Amino acid sequence: MHRLAPVLLLALPAMATAAPRARAPIAAAVAAPTRTAANIARDRYRHPAETLAFFGVKPTDTVVEVWPGAGWYTEILAPLTAARGRYYVAGPWEKGLNAVRALQGKDAATYGKVQLAALPAQAGQPTVPDGSADVVLTFRNVHNWRFGGEDQARQMFAAMYRMLKPGGTLGVVEHRLPEARDSAAEEKSGYMKPSSVIGFATAAGFRLAGRSEVNANPRDTADWPGGVWTLPPSYALKDVDRAKYAAIGESDRMTLKFVKPK
Repeated sequence: MHRLAPVLLLALPAMATAAPRARAPIAAAVAAPTRTAANIARDRYRHPAETLAFFGVKPTDTVVEVWPGAGWYTEILAPLTAARGRYYVAGPWEKGLNAVRALQGKDAATYGKVQLAALPAQAGQPTVPDGSADVVLTFRNVHNWRFGGEDQARQMFAAMYRMLKPGGTLGVVEHRLPEARDSAAEEKSGYMKPSSVIGFATAAGFRLAGRSEVNANPRDTADWPGGVWTLPPSYALKDVDRAKYAAIGESDRMTLKFVKPK
């Protein structure tokens, strides 16, 4: 036992410095001067550096972001992967990717390498090649798929599974519905139970590899009159109790990491 102690002591400095070294490229991308002020203001709710570090995203990865919305994470993932990696955005071919197209039109130097793919795809539309991705990410989208029915949610998780290499990572961030609530709330509130998200993922073949509370917000009770959109940044009730909802902040979110088995 005494012979092992010096080895362990020598290993500790390397272990202590490994995480900061791995996170440095992510921190640089979060600090990119091309990010918009409005998106930077939401970092305190979305915790991009901590979230991407938890998912293990590296600048050399082939990263797919599924249903990128307005491109909030595109402002970070494009510069992160520009030099040595590859970055796809995959979504409904027209409306779902138009915000990223707009970014490319305004700043080709930053976003010109972003590759667009259709999901779901029709004949002739570009897709993410099966088994090509190191990491697939989706942020606050599972409820949208659930609105289309459980079959749509299952199809989306199956599509993400196909994109990944064996051993690849799926990272999911989603508005969190407490497990004790009626599951019917998932059909209209914008919140999902962790067990439901895990169920869709494991049915597709994924293995749950970890959970993080980095995007938790205990002030969010997930029972608002206008669903999750009552809270910022949407403020669905407009000026009604706006100060109250601003003080609560953005939604409570689960952050789940899955792995495609080798």
